[in-house]
Amino acid sequence: MATFFGEVVVAPSRAGVDDEESAEEGCAETPEDRDIRRELEKKREIDVRWTLKSGVPTESSADELFVCSKLILAIGRNAAAFLSSFILDSVCWEVVGAVKLWNEWCRTSSTTDVLPTDSFCLFYRLISDPTVWLCQCSCYVAEDQQFQWLEKVFGCMRKEGLQVTILSTCPVADYKTQESTLTLPSPFLKALKTKEFKEQVCCPLLEQPNIVRDLPAAVLSYCQVWQIPAVLYQCYTDIIKLDTVTIEAFKPLLSSKVLKSLVKDVSESTKILKKLLITSESHNNIYI
Repeated sequence: MATFFGEVVVAPSRAGVDDEESAEEGCAETPEDRDIRRELEKKREIDVRWTLKSGVPTESSADELFVCSKLILAIGRNAAAFLSSFILDSVCWEVVGAVKLWNEWCRTSSTTDVLPTDSFCLFYRLISDPTVWLCQCSCYVAEDQQFQWLEKVFGCMRKEGLQVTILSTCPVADYKTQESTLTLPSPFLKALKTKEFKEQVCCPLLEQPNIVRDLPAAVLSYCQVWQIPAVLYQCYTDIIKLDTVTIEAFKPLLSSKVLKSLVKDVSESTKILKKLLITSESHNNIYI
């Protein structure tokens, strides 16, 4: 308060408080807060469970490095449904692992017998060639969980002789181009590969300044660092939900070297695809 007319009075301000002192006050953590934070960190830990043919989890199986020559990783519901429709066959493939995780968008249980549209991450291997693996990751992996996912999955595999193929989808609005996205023939495929990947890709390469995000980007970056041949096929689509057109946009990949020998009967694939879409629609319908 001024004591005489014209006196300059400096208003109280926290600007004069030392920045470090202010930061310490803001970061002060009570024992209760510390316990809650630790519980959340523990809850967000990723649990990878490898199984044998009997389906019983074993501790020794995680201690040994799996020999894997090809890993086909489908991230997202449409990519996972593509593998279910055109590649996966219960007679030829067996479940060898599952990922349990918890975050804001995903709640998984200990069950492994689930549909690819559920929030799960399942690993399969080809019975006739156990070095060929598939992974359907239809659940959301948060940013702070991606490093855990990479370390716990690839940490159990031999990196020598490994080749990774990644399938994923993203909104066509994320595609950067000088043209209008309204005129683009959505959906469409773009490829991004590591330096070590020498095979021919099945679609045009992704142009600059486009970028990829989330788990597909994390896997591709991991492969680049560890010098693992890897390619990402990203489908740009304007439909978010499970969709026939988006799923069939991956069809050009069936002629690729890695998938060509794994394709099952196309007529049977069409039936499975229709069944998946009907099941998804019934799950998403909240009105009776």
